[in-house]
Amino acid sequence: MNTNTLRLPYKMLSPDAYQGFLTTKKALEKSSLGNQLIELLNLRISQINGCAYCLEMHATLLRADGVSEAKLDSLAGWRVSHHFSDREQAALAWAESLADVADTHAPDDAFEPLKRHFSDQEISDLCFVISLMSAFNRLAIGLRQ
Repeated sequence: MNTNTLRLPYKMLSPDAYQGFLTTKKALEKSSLGNQLIELLNLRISQINGCAYCLEMHATLLRADGVSEAKLDSLAGWRVSHHFSDREQAALAWAESLADVADTHAPDDAFEPLKRHFSDQEISDLCFVISLMSAFNRLAIGLRQ
């Protein structure tokens, strides 16, 4: 089985739907969350979902934005790493909870810490970031980016 061959050209087959994803991505770039946090979440969600294409893309973007190799190397172990702020940890915990929502059911103990570090709008933006990255992962994995 060749997992590198595009199964369907989804960008061409569903251009309006794909454009909607890109419009959402552009809207989130204006969020007060900041690009580094968004890309860090994108990378962590892609690790969870196992999307090689997205892993490479988001790690490259983070490196270009000045994020250290040590921080990138420790992302999968963020809970025990000293490289992540309390704000980043709250966002990463929420990202993991939503990425595996069928098992976690997005519990209050993952949601409540967000309120200490983010505004309501930022929490909403976080949910969109996580949802959008999960959707992009599913397209890239399912249809072989």
